[in-house]
Amino acid sequence: MNSDRQSAKIVQIDADHAGQRIDNFLMSQLKGVPRSHIYQLLRSGQVRVNSGRKKPLYKLKLDDKVRIPPARINDELSVTIPDSVIKLIEESVLFENDDLLVLNKPSGIAVHSGSGLSFGVIEALKQKHPEQFLELAHRLDRETSGCLLIAKNRTTLTWLHELFRDESRSDLGKYYLTLVAGQWHGVNTINASLKKSLRSGEHMVEINDQGQHAVSHFETQKIYDQYSLMQVKIETGRTHQIRVHAVHAGHPVIGDNKYGDNKMNQAMKKLGLKRLFLHASRIELPAHHATSGKALVIEAPLSSELQSVLKKLES
Repeated sequence: MNSDRQSAKIVQIDADHAGQRIDNFLMSQLKGVPRSHIYQLLRSGQVRVNSGRKKPLYKLKLDDKVRIPPARINDELSVTIPDSVIKLIEESVLFENDDLLVLNKPSGIAVHSGSGLSFGVIEALKQKHPEQFLELAHRLDRETSGCLLIAKNRTTLTWLHELFRDESRSDLGKYYLTLVAGQWHGVNTINASLKKSLRSGEHMVEINDQGQHAVSHFETQKIYDQYSLMQVKIETGRTHQIRVHAVHAGHPVIGDNKYGDNKMNQAMKKLGLKRLFLHASRIELPAHHATSGKALVIEAPLSSELQSVLKKLES
């Protein structure tokens, strides 16, 4: 590999990076360089794979030789993530081995940068462990807390992506706890397709037969005077799925400022709830080498804030 800063370097793709999209690979290689500039390098042919041009969606193959041109890092866009945030994330580890890292993601921290955010969980982890392969296996909304899976090698990442895409898997379980408005009794399955739209300049998700297939199973855990604590098992992982399905059923998620009931949200703020009451409480994974060859069940406890709100509802 030629590491001269003033000249291009040639990187040969190893097993950890095989299968990765070239634009994402370049982001990891050219730290601090804006994504728009990386796309410009690809379009102009300054980045080459085996001496040929490639589009951003090209997936790298084992032993591909990638020419990476010198690129100036924009210091203004380089972000140093506070030690307090990194410490909070490190204290949220639920499970870790050589292949997999599972966090109890705190509410209010995005999983990655973008949409005006300079960093997220994955950037914080990479800042702390710059030489370690770390990639998100799935997403959680910024305000949603709970189980977040991060792959520590390409093989595990590919397995998790395939697992989450296969909606027929009965040995995969993704469970959430949510507090909703009104008394919702029993078990209710919401099977309603979801479609993203732009409404008054804001990105929204709505029920639409032309959208993506989405299924959520709601089961009552506890009934309060005006609220219900529900466990939700999702078969699909669409954006805002639980929140939109809950509204569709007439029981919006408490603390949801996008789709929820403003009057009830204000009432709950007086009880100390300052966030969305949606928590990825449990994940069940089938046996795989990333789970040490055994089926794995990981549970994420509710934060003290959410537990305190529930206790106040009981009094």
